[in-house]
Amino acid sequence: MSRINGFIGRRNFLQMAGVLGITAAAVSDRLWNTEQVAVADVHPANPNPVSPNEALRRLLDGNQRFIHQKRKYPDQSLERLRLVAKAQYPFASILGCADSRVPAEIVFDQGLGDLFVVRVAGNLVSDTVIGSLEYSTAVLGSQLIVVLGHKRCGAVAEAIKNEPPPGRISLIVEGIKPSIERVKLTTGDITQDVVIANIQYQAEKLQESSIILAKSLSAGKLKIIGACYDIDTGKVNIIS
Repeated sequence: MSRINGFIGRRNFLQMAGVLGITAAAVSDRLWNTEQVAVADVHPANPNPVSPNEALRRLLDGNQRFIHQKRKYPDQSLERLRLVAKAQYPFASILGCADSRVPAEIVFDQGLGDLFVVRVAGNLVSDTVIGSLEYSTAVLGSQLIVVLGHKRCGAVAEAIKNEPPPGRISLIVEGIKPSIERVKLTTGDITQDVVIANIQYQAEKLQESSIILAKSLSAGKLKIIGACYDIDTGKVNIIS
């Protein structure tokens, strides 16, 4: 398989992701060890890769601008639009909740092409979420993934009810329930405690469920962290 600057070519990655009937171990082996597929439609190498620590600094600086109403609205010009139309190099990836009050580009004061954002209720990790973040890491070269939850999350509140929800909302509830088990003996705010536990659980699940991400982590080319957004103040707090 062909690579550029350590990152897998787009066509190679998508071809391998679509192979059916092969075990995860076999897929991983072919993704990382096969060097026989010719280079065709590959994503250009990132000319200015951003380290995980620098990416986090940019996010937190942007969040401070947002909180204090000193936003720069960076990378939102027509020139930027035309530039990223040619290729994208997001410096960070965000797995966030679909809640309408937590738009990542706004709360981090970023612009076009800066962030690779995946949003789903409860910031849940699933196969499609993992695939999306594998793509942002292995193909686009993003070296930071932030699992971003938030205060008073409706998905978490629904899971705490322990009542059968309608339709496929139950799938979201089931994905959060392991987090509830972690805080059963809490004496504080149960909802907020589960929000934090769910952020930690989803971040752990992301690391444990992807060989591609695990390899990037061990190579020092990726950091996965948790963070919680305060919908009252706009502040993003890092979760250890």
